[in-house]
Amino acid sequence: MAVTSPRRRSIFASRLVSSAPEGGQPRVLEDLRRAILDGDEPPGTVIPIDAVAAFFGVSQIPVRESLKILTGEGLVEHRPHIGYSVAKLRFEEFRELYDVRQALETSALRASVQLATPDDDALVGSVHEALAEATRRGDEKGYHSQSRRFHMALIAPSGMQRLLRMYESAWNVTEPARPMARVSDGGRSQFHADHDRMIDAFVARDADRLVTESAHHYEHLRAAIAGFADDPDLFLGPE
Repeated sequence: MAVTSPRRRSIFASRLVSSAPEGGQPRVLEDLRRAILDGDEPPGTVIPIDAVAAFFGVSQIPVRESLKILTGEGLVEHRPHIGYSVAKLRFEEFRELYDVRQALETSALRASVQLATPDDDALVGSVHEALAEATRRGDEKGYHSQSRRFHMALIAPSGMQRLLRMYESAWNVTEPARPMARVSDGGRSQFHADHDRMIDAFVARDADRLVTESAHHYEHLRAAIAGFADDPDLFLGPE
């Protein structure tokens, strides 16, 4: 197993951003979670407790407590004699999370179609345009974040709060790899066409067609992520 370089040990703390108001209590858990979900720290990056504590101006205790919570969320892992690091999956585990997302999304889409309003249609359309704009600018990080917003906008009208939390949890675990930022231009064009058809079905309130188009989209997603399945910087090797 490769040893994490000292450079990564220093980078994690240097990229942290505090969201606490001036003079307010540090938001250790929230800010650590956001740092990981932003994808700036790749899977396997060591999280130095002492440097993180120094950044927030706290003892190591709240940092350790926060890291334990993030471990439970699947975002962080702890290994004896090494410490905490951004969770690194095997590719098979990563791909399985797409199966989980599809199953949850399919259920939510059928409910969303029944409950969606013109305001929901407008939101989905605006996020779709933001995706197109990110593509035009070559903004990989922006494209990655807007892709998530697009899928959430489609299923949020369902009102299925427990399902939505499970969906977000499954999505979160794949975020450190920033999969959509690694997709080729051709892949993004294909996804955009998928989204066009999904929007048409959503606005038409055609649940069957929407679920079918969503299934095609997930086929394309799986094909795209297979392109970096062997990247050792992102995934663990076979057991």
